[in-house]
Amino acid sequence: MSALLGIPLAALTAPGTFELALLTGASLLPERRSKIATPCRHLAVVIPAHDERDGIARCVRSLKRCTPPGCRVSIVVVADNCTDDTADRARAAGAEVLEREDAVRRGKGYALEFAFAELFRAHEDLDAVLVVDADTDVEPDFLAVCAQRFRDGAAALQCRYLVRDPEDSPRKRLMNVAFMAFNVVRPRGRDRLGLSAGILGNGFGLSRECLQAVPYAARSVVEDLEHHLDLVRAGFRVQFVDETTVRGDMPEGGSGAETQRARWEGGRLRMVREKVPELARDLLRGRGRLAEPLLELLLLPLSTHVGALGLMVVIPFAPTQIAGALGLGVVASHVLVALAVGGATREDLQALARVPLYIGWKLKLLPRILGSARREQEWVRTERA
Repeated sequence: MSALLGIPLAALTAPGTFELALLTGASLLPERRSKIATPCRHLAVVIPAHDERDGIARCVRSLKRCTPPGCRVSIVVVADNCTDDTADRARAAGAEVLEREDAVRRGKGYALEFAFAELFRAHEDLDAVLVVDADTDVEPDFLAVCAQRFRDGAAALQCRYLVRDPEDSPRKRLMNVAFMAFNVVRPRGRDRLGLSAGILGNGFGLSRECLQAVPYAARSVVEDLEHHLDLVRAGFRVQFVDETTVRGDMPEGGSGAETQRARWEGGRLRMVREKVPELARDLLRGRGRLAEPLLELLLLPLSTHVGALGLMVVIPFAPTQIAGALGLGVVASHVLVALAVGGATREDLQALARVPLYIGWKLKLLPRILGSARREQEWVRTERA
């Protein structure tokens, strides 16, 4: 009976444990970067926004404070199906505004597709776009670093993405630690191995060439993951930009946190259901570049992965107990490396004491997560404090 419980858990967690071990070790390797001189005459920063009146001006001002990148810069807010004065506030802060109304085609993916088409049609000299969420602060060197990466030949890029003001609450502090793992260590490890780093939805960039070859047509609530799979299939590689960071706001708790987590993980589960069979078939046909994206999809959310490994340790079946203990060791190493390369503080380390509470909270959300995985997700603004 113990074997019947332990072996399925071992099969479920094995791909994720291998992926974590691979990327954690690779993240410590030295950076390898090739340079191919390409132009970057005009760079546009696109900010998709749905009812973001409270934070949009701050985001625009953060971008306008950046060090000049040595090329023309356009800051463009896409006010998508807004019912408030987001557009007016964005204009007042100094941004260009594209307003979009479509009661049927709703969501961030549609907003980005609309903005990219409009901008590349209107500006023949536009060489690349960056995407920043409306609740984000960027570091002063953000534009200069990204522009230089495009000049060095990057077709697509992803910056570090962490939590803004993590000291506001214990939950935000713990989420920032999770971001150090998911948004720093893993893409950094992929980049060091010469693989595509991934797209995290905030602080990423795409060149004109890249968008012409693979138009932005992602429709799901995890449109960043969906588009990245399309890029890898087409032979493009997203570079990880370790030198600069964007920081997005996160809900501190309550219904906003529950809604956001259910949408994110439900959307990811849906991608697993839809994309894993496709990736597996492509891999069997010899398309080896899709092996790591397949492993990444098979890696459970870290708290769920830890919970499954913990169950393996307590189920009295020696082979899976050993596998569970080894898996927990890999997770511990992954988190420690994340704290090191993510620039963690003592408070970040102390936040790990809340992990058991977080796992319990996630278990309570499981019905909502599964429900989100079964249906189309509308773009709903997450309520924040």
